[in-house]
Parts: sequence; structure tokens; C-alpha cells
Amino acid sequence: MRTHKVLIIIVSIFFTQLVIAKDDAYVIDESHFSLGFLVEHAGYAKTLGMFKRVSGSFSYDRDKNILSNVEIIIDTSSVFTNHEKRDSHLKSPDFLDVKNFPIMTFKATNNDLNKNPNKVSGELTLLGISKKITLNAVINKIEKYPFGFTKPIVMGVSATASFNRSDFGMNYAVKKNLVGDQIDLIIEFEAIKQ
Repeated sequence: MRTHKVLIIIVSIFFTQLVIAKDDAYVIDESHFSLGFLVEHAGYAKTLGMFKRVSGSFSYDRDKNILSNVEIIIDTSSVFTNHEKRDSHLKSPDFLDVKNFPIMTFKATNNDLNKNPNKVSGELTLLGISKKITLNAVINKIEKYPFGFTKPIVMGVSATASFNRSDFGMNYAVKKNLVGDQIDLIIEFEAIKQ
């Protein structure tokens, strides 16, 4: 009888630890998310642009330092470069083709940040084509938020990445080097623990 009770206690402790070890869910704060990009313009200078509408979520096990279930959704029609004619061209089939491809996504699973510090590998889907890319990411801090009444736990992240747009079939003006092939991403965001 005593052995039976000890076994129940051990099983209870085991399942309690499993519950405690559950990954924390985070949702990106859309009001504190910046997704910028740089692309060379005919060798003269780089054009800086951004996407104004982005959402996403992910899971993070702080004890094991594992990031998983990352999903970032970008509204391609929200592209903005502070030049109306250029923005219209970027939305056309020459570039983002927003009518046929209204979103682009980045998804990642099971990134062990102990094995690959500051590297988050996943798949970028653009124009219906998915390719692996790696973000160079830094978790700035995870702390109770100093603003508002609820003061939730918030994670702050800075990240960069680069890819060639031609890998996704976006070839306009690449051969003549009028618009650069390489796209450099700049990502800054805060995410709220749920």
C-alpha cells in the first residue's frame, strides 16, 4: 500500500514538472513591430522600405532556450517606401504581386538557441515559393512591462536577415542591375507573453 502511494506521488511530481516546463506562448505586439528592408538602386544608394502590417506568434522555453512555433504574417499590400509611384510598382506583378499573393510568411520550429546562438532558421514563403532563411536574432530582454495597468511579461527582439529575391522568382531588373537582387531585412519587435 505504501509503495502504491509513493508511486502516485512520483507520477504526480513528474506530470507537474511537465506542466511547468510547458513553453510560454507569445503574441507579437503589432504596435511595436517594425519590418524594414534595404535594396540597392542601380548602384547609387539603397532604398529603405517597410511593411506596415505584420502579425505573428511563437513559443519559447526559457529554461531550455528553445524557440518554436514561430509564425510571422506580412501583409504585402502594406509595403511603404515613402514614394507613391514606387510603392504601386512594388505591389505589381513585377515584384510582390499583391493581388495573387496578399501575404508572405516566415515559419520556424524547434530552434535550439544553445546549439546555434542568435540563429533562427525557418522558411520564408514569398510569391508562393518557400525557401530556408536564417535570422540573426538577439533577445534583448524578457521582463515585466513598465507601461500600462496590467504590466505583462514582454520579450524584446532585434533581428536581421538577407536573401536573394530572384530565388523566389522576383527577377525584375536583376540582370541589368537596376534593382538589387539582395534584400536585407531589419526586424525589431516586442511580444507579449500570454
